[in-house]
Amino acid sequence: MLSEALFALAAAQSVSAHFKLAFPAWRADTLAHEDTSKYSQWTYPCAGVPYGAGNVTDWPLDGGSLKLELHHPWTYVFVNLGVGGNSTNFNVSLTPEFWNTTGSGTLCIDKVPLPVMVDDGALASLQVVTVGEAGSALYNCADIRFKKDAQAPANCTSGGIKVTAIREQNGNGTTGGNSTGGNSTGGGDKKSGSPGTLGVNAVALGTVAGLASAAFAMGLGF
Repeated sequence: MLSEALFALAAAQSVSAHFKLAFPAWRADTLAHEDTSKYSQWTYPCAGVPYGAGNVTDWPLDGGSLKLELHHPWTYVFVNLGVGGNSTNFNVSLTPEFWNTTGSGTLCIDKVPLPVMVDDGALASLQVVTVGEAGSALYNCADIRFKKDAQAPANCTSGGIKVTAIREQNGNGTTGGNSTGGNSTGGGDKKSGSPGTLGVNAVALGTVAGLASAAFAMGLGF
């Protein structure tokens, strides 16, 4: 009986450490399926959820809103884009200055800028990667359709979350990286890490030297 109780507690703690992709709508509710082994957020690149499993969300041509429910005391967040239907190549980073979030709660970004040109009606998929204190990555994906008249969510407010945009630096103090490389933490479009872009009140711009974000996003530890 005691062992069953401990197992249930461990399972509950494992799920609570996972995250929800609320907008755009995720391919499937991977939290609900975690205990059934149907999907797992530990599985690269999209928690084991195939393309087309859920709804397709309309997203603006120049980038749109992102809403997450985070449960770690702190979390690194990366957002990548795979252009095209059923894309498995998430090689466009939407967070060249990735986010270090602290606190549990709702994170809603008004606008995540798009660094590439897309056509009205084009299909794509967003990959959201979070890395917690254990150093392992969690994944969720949302399928989107770029539309010039796409609407933002009605209530995009953050609660209980503070965001710091982290910019990788080289040894000489210059910003490095490639804004179109998946999981990059480098320079690129400086607007991507600005307070106005993040759309949250308490945003500070920090720096970190030599952080290998690609290793984090592939599930490697420190």
